[in-house]
Amino acid sequence: MTMRKIALATIVSVMLVATGTANAANTTLRIQTHYAPETPSGKLAQEFFDDVQTMSNGEIKIEPFFSSSVVKSVETFDAAATGILDCDMTGGAYQTGKNPAFQFVGDIMGGYDTPYQQLSWLYYGGGLDAAQQLYNKYGMQLIGWWVYGQESLSSSKPIRSTADLKDWKFRSPPGLETKIFEKLGAKPIVMDFTEIFTALESGIIDGADASGLANNVGLGLYDIVKHANYPGFHSMPSDHLACNKEVYDSMPKHHQRILNTAMQALALKTALTFEKKNAEAAAMLKSKGVTLHQWSPEELQKFRNAAQASWPEFATTPEAKALVKSHIGYLKQLGLAN
Repeated sequence: MTMRKIALATIVSVMLVATGTANAANTTLRIQTHYAPETPSGKLAQEFFDDVQTMSNGEIKIEPFFSSSVVKSVETFDAAATGILDCDMTGGAYQTGKNPAFQFVGDIMGGYDTPYQQLSWLYYGGGLDAAQQLYNKYGMQLIGWWVYGQESLSSSKPIRSTADLKDWKFRSPPGLETKIFEKLGAKPIVMDFTEIFTALESGIIDGADASGLANNVGLGLYDIVKHANYPGFHSMPSDHLACNKEVYDSMPKHHQRILNTAMQALALKTALTFEKKNAEAAAMLKSKGVTLHQWSPEELQKFRNAAQASWPEFATTPEAKALVKSHIGYLKQLGLAN
């Protein structure tokens, strides 16, 4: 074989090896979210998928499933852990029945004021390491959060302070929230999200914990009741992206980095998007005669005290206790806990 043929053969061999490596580096992720594609959160999720695929130059391909189209929202985590899906893009609060520790990565009630504070615990307060131990126990890897901000209450009567919560009958989700509001004299009634409108309309309840102000407008709640609190303070759910740990560990390092970094971008865009939408909703509601009550720092602290007193009652596992300890330590740094 001539030197020229040897050189050509060597070049072809190198190209074949390089091609094989590139093919081996391809990643496909089947990701389910509970959000519908036409909602603001669904649109933000689609932006995230596009970012990941573009930044990876197509090496990462995402098969999205919106509106919990493969399994129920509460089953998404297990579906990813067992390989039916690859990633869960719902929220940790769905998994409190598995371990109460998920309450403190899903909805840290009475904790942080803003999405930015809550995200700072995750990324700069040791939260990610603490949460990762919980997720890894169940075969999952927490990639990050996207937090849309504080939820607002809806009410047929003023809710100006903790005193107004006495004997206030309202729709509540199950779990930690009922404990907190009972401490403040309210009468939480656990009912499905879909029953809120009818229960308010018929007077079965005085108010409801449903969602953020803009979403409550979309549900038509302020067509029935004319009081709300804004900014919110009691509940700020953390939606998450969590992936099957074996799938994540098998991804090339640069794919992992792209996924993690794109998630941080999604977190920022989500917080900014809903800050704007809730502010627009507040202005519109005021113009239509809905009264928005802003709680004083003293009243907010009363709620936090009741909430944080309830945390240990709910934190009955080692993982939950570790997360509560981490949150309390960071909240003290922020001046939000005594």
